[in-house]
Amino acid sequence: MCGIAGLISTKKILENGDRIKRGISLMNDRGNGLGAGYAAYGIYPDFKDYYALHLMSANDQSLKEAEQFIYKHFEVAFTRPIPVWDKKIKDHPVFQLFFILPGSPVEERLPEEETDNDYVVAKSMLLNRTIAGAYIYSNGKNLGIFKGVGTPLDIYDFFKLDQYAGYSWLAHNRFPTNTPGWWGGAHPFNMLEWSIVHNGEISSYGTNRRYLESFGYYCQLQTDSEAVAYLIDLLIRRHGLSIKEATIVLAPPYWKTIDRISDPEEKELLLLLRSTYEKAMLNGPFAVLTAFNGGMFSLTDNTKLRPMTAASHDGYTYFASEIASLYEMQSGLEDIVTPRAGQPIITCFEKEVIAACK
Repeated sequence: MCGIAGLISTKKILENGDRIKRGISLMNDRGNGLGAGYAAYGIYPDFKDYYALHLMSANDQSLKEAEQFIYKHFEVAFTRPIPVWDKKIKDHPVFQLFFILPGSPVEERLPEEETDNDYVVAKSMLLNRTIAGAYIYSNGKNLGIFKGVGTPLDIYDFFKLDQYAGYSWLAHNRFPTNTPGWWGGAHPFNMLEWSIVHNGEISSYGTNRRYLESFGYYCQLQTDSEAVAYLIDLLIRRHGLSIKEATIVLAPPYWKTIDRISDPEEKELLLLLRSTYEKAMLNGPFAVLTAFNGGMFSLTDNTKLRPMTAASHDGYTYFASEIASLYEMQSGLEDIVTPRAGQPIITCFEKEVIAACK
């Protein structure tokens, strides 16, 4: 189950979430009302050079403790509550937005906090592990995650997403199976610039989680999909793999497929990636859609037990679990692609193609 949708303007044209809302709402029967959410890129242009922390807190006390932590470890340029429509959903956490720069005048950085990105990751993980009922669930620049318990239409209206304008949108409709349906466990999941929505189950979650912990990533949101966002940040940002190489790590070819490859360089690369990153491999049925500052890409498992389609039209690329959802976001589509099992689809901005996209 679960529904996935995404759209990206490769020319960075801003629009509100109306089209992505229509695309994900068409797949309403893929969820059961226990989780939905959106990711939007380009929504904070006035603070685009600051990290935007989205914080959810169970109550005012956990919010107070989290605020003290954030002011201790970061330089806060501006903060405000994230606007919500209380009449739409009355029982919900407290949401707060902080625009921050990393660093503190009273403490030195640890070795694992060498860069600004490393520092933000480390402190986000520390807050999530040590302050009961408080979670930083979005910490990238010029982007935000909006998610919770409800249908896609409920969450869209609750967070007033018609008032935001972004050039890239993700959406998710959740049908939780082996993990709880709660606000923090809804999709998307985020780490810095990387945001993911996922359909399926990660049966390798235990192995992936322990592997991530060895690099300072700690899963606290009670959902296997959280590990995917952290793996992508680890592989691409920290280890310097290209997006194509990262997708090979996450969904590697079968050993017998590698044995049949005649190109020695390609075969050597596949063997190296699969051997080096065995514990980062995702096992189980899955489809993942990932947005980042430079574009968007999709990936399915090597048996394709979860669906994924994509289409391009007039400077936009669209992704969805169902073809009908693509048409809901854009009529008149002609170039529709259904990727093979394990085959990624990668789209990048026209004038800002980064190395990872090659």
